Amino acid sequence: MDIDEKTGQHKKFRVFVASAEDVQKKLAEKGIAFEVVPQNPYLWQILSGAIPFILVMALLYFLFMRQMRIAGKGAMSFGKSRAKLLSRGKNRITFSDVAGVEEAEEEVQEIVEFLKDPKRYQKLGGRIPKGVLLVGPPGTGKTLLAKAIAGEANVPFFSISGSDFVEMFVGVGASRVRDMFEQARKNAPCIIFIDEIDAVGRSRFSGIGGGHDEREQTLNALLVEMDGFDTQEGIIIIAATNRPDVLDNALLRPGRFDRQIVVDLPSLDGREAILKIHSKRIKLGKETDLRRIARGTPGFSGADLSNLVNEAALLAARRGAEAVELQDMEEARDKVRWGRERRSRLLDDQEKHLTAYHEAGHAIVLALAEEGEPLHKVTIIPRGQALGATMQLPEKDRYTEGRRKLLGMLDGLMGGRAAEELACSDITTGAQNDLKQATRIARLMVCEWGMSAELGPQSFGSREELLFLGREVSRNQEYSEATAQKIDVEVNRMLRQAYNNAIDLLRTHRDKLDLVASMLIERETLDGEDVVDLIKHGRILSEAERGNSPGNPPSTQEPAPVEQQEEKSAPVPPVIGPDASPSLA
Repeated sequence: MDIDEKTGQHKKFRVFVASAEDVQKKLAEKGIAFEVVPQNPYLWQILSGAIPFILVMALLYFLFMRQMRIAGKGAMSFGKSRAKLLSRGKNRITFSDVAGVEEAEEEVQEIVEFLKDPKRYQKLGGRIPKGVLLVGPPGTGKTLLAKAIAGEANVPFFSISGSDFVEMFVGVGASRVRDMFEQARKNAPCIIFIDEIDAVGRSRFSGIGGGHDEREQTLNALLVEMDGFDTQEGIIIIAATNRPDVLDNALLRPGRFDRQIVVDLPSLDGREAILKIHSKRIKLGKETDLRRIARGTPGFSGADLSNLVNEAALLAARRGAEAVELQDMEEARDKVRWGRERRSRLLDDQEKHLTAYHEAGHAIVLALAEEGEPLHKVTIIPRGQALGATMQLPEKDRYTEGRRKLLGMLDGLMGGRAAEELACSDITTGAQNDLKQATRIARLMVCEWGMSAELGPQSFGSREELLFLGREVSRNQEYSEATAQKIDVEVNRMLRQAYNNAIDLLRTHRDKLDLVASMLIERETLDGEDVVDLIKHGRILSEAERGNSPGNPPSTQEPAPVEQQEEKSAPVPPVIGPDASPSLA
């Protein structure tokens, strides 16, 4: 606003608002040409009323039509394959990450080499197997081996589980099989990996109550696609299962699965190699001997060893250590196999006295038994369901057992019950698991291994355990009732003989039994060398004395593995503990 010079105040202005008629009149007086466009009031009213309705309808259309498209797509995709095409990622697994299955690795590596250079094999007229079946116990690395194939092969790799085929809708599984092979033909040469194939490949027309039509249709489609009338080369199928006995015979024939590769439990060298692979991600102490841990884990699978290394790292972190030491590895091994120590389970003096004599009886009989394995340690600290344990040190992996050694194992299993009777003039439920293992071994010796002098070298009866397949509703007895009675008598004779041997041995060394039991009550855990010193010398020798003692010459061999011979179940109530005896099959 402007300021008036005389008054020094702001000048005031007046604003007049003219109507449309006044503006038109003024413009006409001045001679200015203009045009007035009339506005339709009804159009604006229609638009203002229709715009909200149009917005609401557009929103509803977007929401409902989008859902209908998704639902329609899902309904049409029931028959589509769920196989995943694996790409070569950063964290891929190669054969260098697989250990303990060298023979299986060589066979599957041959398939990878064929896919890379097929002319090398085709020039002699050979052809690559159409299918490879990986068979083995759980945790041995079947799926890991398939991942290594995917990492090594420069071809498309489809991965699917057997349970992904079967749905609640009839015909979906067969449609997915056809679609999976159709995708594979477009990407040939390629590899299809089916994990847990027993979910879809079970034997047809078996089982009490009839078969499963949907699963059988899926299996028929799989059989036709693998080796039917219209099949093509260039598709290799790799399947994994731990139940090859339930698979259909048509699936296992040459032309479909030409090879069955057994991925077995790792050997001593294999366990050491597996431990080295899993130990790369943790910090090991300088004195941590993986060879000793490998020798101490007979029967462990690759998954068990991976869990052992992880548990050792957690134990070391819990005690605030800077590295994983040997003691952490051994404690983790015992925890994985038998459970953690249960020091909260307090035993009164009577139970502790009984448990000490029970374990001392095992230790003395096992140490003096013919062809017995060296002792590792004896403990009366509760672990898992066991109140105590006597552990042995097998010097190597064993695949067969001799008759003398088996009889020595029976004597050792009876040592706990015999010690209870000698020291306490009573017997308890603590020998429940011992008797179970001893009876099993004795019956195997008589019925399957022909180690009975009375019945001779003969096998009695075939065990059919897969009753759910409908193969055998009742056990097939291949011998008479009179022979069955002879078997029972022979098994009873062997067990009684083992018990009497244990009684006689402990009576002869009764002073050693009392000495070992008293030391167990005092220390709770004794090393195997300590027990041997107590038996031979009546006291625990020092390290210098052990090195110079003629009864304990310096050992030139590495420590052998730990193997638990016995686990003592709780006296009241009786609890069946895990079967920790050596694998006998």
